[in-house]
Amino acid sequence: MNTLLLALLRALRRHRWLRLLGFAYILSSLGNGLTQIIIFGQLLDWQVSPATLTLAYMLSMLPGFIGSLWGEALCQKMSPLLVLLSTEILGLLALVFPLYGLTHHSVPALLTVQSAEALFSGMSYPALTLLFKRGLRDEELPAATAMETIIFASQVLLGTGLGVLMFDRVPLLHMLAIDALSFVISAGLLLLSACAFRTLALPLKERLPHRQERLWHILSPVQKRSILLLPGLAAVGSPAMALLPALAQEIKPTDSAGLALPLLFARSLGQLFGPLMLDAGKLERYSANNRLLLFFLIIYIGCYFLLPLSAHSSCAGLVLIFVAHIASNVVFALGTFAVLKSFPQPQIAKASAMSWRGQVLVAAITTGITSVTAQYFGALTALYSMSLICLAAVGILLCFIKTSSTK
Repeated sequence: MNTLLLALLRALRRHRWLRLLGFAYILSSLGNGLTQIIIFGQLLDWQVSPATLTLAYMLSMLPGFIGSLWGEALCQKMSPLLVLLSTEILGLLALVFPLYGLTHHSVPALLTVQSAEALFSGMSYPALTLLFKRGLRDEELPAATAMETIIFASQVLLGTGLGVLMFDRVPLLHMLAIDALSFVISAGLLLLSACAFRTLALPLKERLPHRQERLWHILSPVQKRSILLLPGLAAVGSPAMALLPALAQEIKPTDSAGLALPLLFARSLGQLFGPLMLDAGKLERYSANNRLLLFFLIIYIGCYFLLPLSAHSSCAGLVLIFVAHIASNVVFALGTFAVLKSFPQPQIAKASAMSWRGQVLVAAITTGITSVTAQYFGALTALYSMSLICLAAVGILLCFIKTSSTK
């Protein structure tokens, strides 16, 4: 079977800039994961409220809305690789916030770095998508999907794994130093990638006008569906992901950090492995199958629903979270491929930015409602009610899109 992993390996052998980009984001992921462990581990040790933990998750996404607007605008003026390099440098500078938060016991400072990382992620997403569209041929797009999946999963996988091992064993300030070093090396690799990349300038007639605010109105039903797939995933996925640290508090109140951090690692592991096993030649067919998408979303929330029953077995909880995020990231991979496949190069940065902003808005709204529900009724009630409501809404939306696209 021609899996996404094999497609990615072929593309890596062919493109030096892609290899350098991959190494850069592996190192960047190390830093991002360590930052996440430092923040959530310290907040759990400080025994902050479930609402604060949920707010931390929401702040890790909401500023991405503004970031995607900036990234989209920057892609019209400069190389996407330079945009990515800028976000790495800014990420390095943002480490001053956790440094201050740890030394002054400041919860707002720890939450601020979550907002900064979300802002920079929003800036990088349209640039990354445009870079893949420019640098890879149409038949290599499955490799781009695999790379985006690895980048998404690796944002916390390596750093989370290392962070779980280091937390409470290595001073947090030393972890921050490793974090900073990863950003420095990543920026250097992106510079090398920019030198290796050869971009063919778009002919003037293919460039988009600066005023594109009505792009949505000229899109085909298939293109609209492609943009809406990832916001749909955010609607179903955000309540459970936001509640994961709070669920750990309820399941094991005496050692919530000891449970939550391995669960975060299992989440990232599932995000990485699931999509890479997809058949690259069938991505277009899979991404158009509403029943398949709903099936994976049901698996996702079903695993989270069973998580409270695994209180007696940490291993069972890890397996459930692992399976849940295999399912969710299959949907992520299919949604990512749908955007790459459905839009031409002149529109891809704006289309991916629109999809990103949709994810951010949907995730912020559902996470905000989940936070209030968890505060007044408990994490378990919030998990069951919000997940079922969002799944039903996404199912109705997919049925409506299918009906619209067949007219």
